[in-house]
Amino acid sequence: MTFKTNLYLSAMAGALALGAAATAQTTPAAPAAPAAQMPATAAPAATAPGANPMVGGVAMDATKPIAVNASAAPNLSTLVTAVKAAGLATTLSGPGPFTVFAPTNDAFTRLAPGTVDTLLKPENKATLAKVLTYHVVPGTLTLADIQTKVKAAPGGKLSLTTVEGEPLIVELVGGGVQLTDVNGNKSYVETPDVKQSNGVVHVVNGVVLPKLG
Repeated sequence: MTFKTNLYLSAMAGALALGAAATAQTTPAAPAAPAAQMPATAAPAATAPGANPMVGGVAMDATKPIAVNASAAPNLSTLVTAVKAAGLATTLSGPGPFTVFAPTNDAFTRLAPGTVDTLLKPENKATLAKVLTYHVVPGTLTLADIQTKVKAAPGGKLSLTTVEGEPLIVELVGGGVQLTDVNGNKSYVETPDVKQSNGVVHVVNGVVLPKLG
């Protein structure tokens, strides 16, 4: 399965343009069940029962909020930079609760060259916030919650309404959790159930995108 996107962002007259022919991925296709992704019913091997999973080799403190824990994870540094540029750090430090599908640094490299730099420009702050809030769902949804809801959903496809307002489709594929955005791009959960004081984070291997234009 190929992880593609029709997003092509370019700075023209201080705005972002959407191009249907561009591909967001510059690296080989992501498999349906990435090697780093554990089966949906299992905890990561290095995680003791009941313990919070490590992210990027760093322990995550379940008593701290999402913004604080993300800042401590080396493999989420691009996301943290984007959150700060979009002015969302205070929100993600607030009471929530939130469920965040957090893309890794590698996930951002799959976007078209120059996309991240363009999004980080001050004039594109609103668009950046739109992309980031598309990765956030109100409330706390653990892996078990997601599995239960997907199995009960028609056709095994759960539609989650994001904070951005558009839906993400969630399915169980190859023993793992697959996200499909409104453009048809797919992302997969690598590390589920990273508990936070204001919700839960599921680390994912791709950036999902809302409709932009």
